[in-house]
Amino acid sequence: MAKIFCVANQKGGVGKTTTTVNLAAGLAKVGQRVLMVDLDPQGNATMGSGVDKRQMALSVYDVLLESASVAEAAVFSEKCGYHVLGANRELAGAEVELVEVERREKRLKTALAEVDAAYDFVLIDCPPSLSMLTLNGLCAAHGVIVPMQCEYFALEGLTDLVNTIKQVHANLNKDLAIIGLLRVMFDPRITLQQQVSDQLKSHFGDKVFDTVIPRNVRLAEAPSYGLPGVVFDPSARGSQAFVAFAQEMVARIVKL
Repeated sequence: MAKIFCVANQKGGVGKTTTTVNLAAGLAKVGQRVLMVDLDPQGNATMGSGVDKRQMALSVYDVLLESASVAEAAVFSEKCGYHVLGANRELAGAEVELVEVERREKRLKTALAEVDAAYDFVLIDCPPSLSMLTLNGLCAAHGVIVPMQCEYFALEGLTDLVNTIKQVHANLNKDLAIIGLLRVMFDPRITLQQQVSDQLKSHFGDKVFDTVIPRNVRLAEAPSYGLPGVVFDPSARGSQAFVAFAQEMVARIVKL
């Protein structure tokens, strides 16, 4: 049975897409069968997985409108080692088109149930806003991975996200919980980041992942080559951290 995780944070620019594609590549590297679902109309996770969003015959848009199945729409990224259910600008229209339809927030959950046996992990890259697309992701998921920078504004955004998750848990998805907080773009030389990191650990305890993703130029360069950092430069510190994070995720899931 596939474990389905949203990578979500209502604050923009915190590295959600970087986390999604590199965790997917890291999990593939340690022998897991992975599907990466891009729910952001910008399609950055799609392009960052070596798939051209302009050339896709079918996308997550078709899956949400039930004109294609996940098996039909997903493509395998040879370079990255995982399947991609991609997104492009068409997806922006899904927001409007889903308003009138039945089970609109459960469309993705229903579609993923059909490929449950084909994958070990499904990772969903959510847009930064709380939209119908994000809601589909949260309703489909078993848990949420929250990437966050160790800055005070990030703590405020985290409070909003926790409240959203509580509401979705209470009304739409009883399985939903925060799996863990991932500290990203971390620079140990900055005292403030150390202080916020310590606050996170004291407040959330073992919900904070042990792995820390350092600030790393190679991770930032990788998307311009259409690849996750883990594939683009496996020896980079950031890439090695994501492989370690993938191993920690596998170990954590065994305990769930």
